[in-house]
Amino acid sequence: MTQELRALILTAASIGFFHTLLGPDHYLPFIMMAWARRWSAGKTALITVICAIGHIGSSVVLGLIGVFFGLALKGLVGAESVRGDLAAWLLTAFGLAYFVWGIRLVYRRHPHQHRHPHLSDAEHPHQHVHTHVGEHTHVHDTESAKTVTPWVLFVIFVFGPCEPLIPLLMYPAAESGTVDLLVVTAVFGAVTTSTMLAAVLLGRAGVDFLPLKKVQRYSHALAGASILLCGLAILFLGL
Repeated sequence: MTQELRALILTAASIGFFHTLLGPDHYLPFIMMAWARRWSAGKTALITVICAIGHIGSSVVLGLIGVFFGLALKGLVGAESVRGDLAAWLLTAFGLAYFVWGIRLVYRRHPHQHRHPHLSDAEHPHQHVHTHVGEHTHVHDTESAKTVTPWVLFVIFVFGPCEPLIPLLMYPAAESGTVDLLVVTAVFGAVTTSTMLAAVLLGRAGVDFLPLKKVQRYSHALAGASILLCGLAILFLGL
């Protein structure tokens, strides 16, 4: 192993670790969705790893195309920037949509009364209290949300680029040969995925430890609001 490769491996590991920790979009959506949807640790880990693979893999594919076809680095960086903006808007839109859905769910679960006048006793209308869940709801609404949510996160993370991967790691490593390129890319991918997984599982455990039973009915709305704020922070604060 050459000294240059050692330096690139160390750089790849460092960038993968700090890039992930400093980007709340890498873990906050999974923590909040795991809490709101009550995912098990196993399901949370599986969804996180799959999204991480899509997140890293899309940039790796783009970087490999650029390396092997001799594309200008500036053009690839520009493409990654466009993908980053698109992913941020998608995350924001998803957060807003999920927040609205969560508010609607809170309303439907809130007990309220209906008065039903009867012809046989018009002076004493029947009155009953109910919610719009259980027999008054459509079970397919909740089931479809459970199915769609992981796929929405996956699509968002596929569009989301690993900004430092191509210019800081892949192109410099490619100058030393294909083996160095693959090694450095693998190290970055492994560290990024491991850091995402650790942050998500630790965050999930921390949220489960908090006394949040009083706000559990608002969990979906709060999850959507958190994801929405995360997307806005990326768009306007450059996080």
